[in-house]
Amino acid sequence: MDVELTLQEIMIRLVLAMIMGGAIGIEREYRNRPAGIRTHILVCMGATIIALIQVEIASSALRDALQYPKLMGVIRSDEARLIAQVVSGVGFLGAGTIIVTNRSVKGLTTAASIWAGAGLGLAIGMGYYKIAISSFVGVMLALTVVKKIIKVHAIKKIEIQYIHRAETKEFIMNYFESKGIEVEDVDFNVDFMEDYRVYTNIYTIDLPKKMDYTDVIEDLSMYRNITKLRLINV
Repeated sequence: MDVELTLQEIMIRLVLAMIMGGAIGIEREYRNRPAGIRTHILVCMGATIIALIQVEIASSALRDALQYPKLMGVIRSDEARLIAQVVSGVGFLGAGTIIVTNRSVKGLTTAASIWAGAGLGLAIGMGYYKIAISSFVGVMLALTVVKKIIKVHAIKKIEIQYIHRAETKEFIMNYFESKGIEVEDVDFNVDFMEDYRVYTNIYTIDLPKKMDYTDVIEDLSMYRNITKLRLINV
């Protein structure tokens, strides 16, 4: 890392941060996530700016120490101090993109991408281009390619609300058996109305490899006694 930062070097680092942060933001915005291109650019560039300031502080401390050797033991510069504040502070921004509902959590990947963008900004600002470029490639692969290559067949829950308990429950179980769907667990709930009862079952199911959860929702929605269907992430 060069001690003296020229204007050209500063501009190169800021532009690089804008490009890398923007590329990550484009992928997130394409998937309609809370934090898009502008957020990621600002986070990455902001971290770069702080890293540049830290480099200048270290450079200034070194110049003063060389100019005034007697103050060598007095002048200090900790290059990790501002960086540590960025790492902890950006977590609050990432937390703002996480949405927690009744039984699901959304926005974790976006929060992680913001945190990774800050890390890229710090690497760029400090002038560690090898780390920055290789890390950028890794982040983009994780966001775009990994999910297409590695298919994780997760166990999920499906909430089914229905009336006419006996015949509907028999239909559901027959459907699961015919499709080869394994039921891991079932939670029951009953709401008592004036003239009838509404039953809610939450099934923890494991689908065959060739079947998708949207297929299950579509198939079950055709049955007249089922009044509500909802997929729940475990």
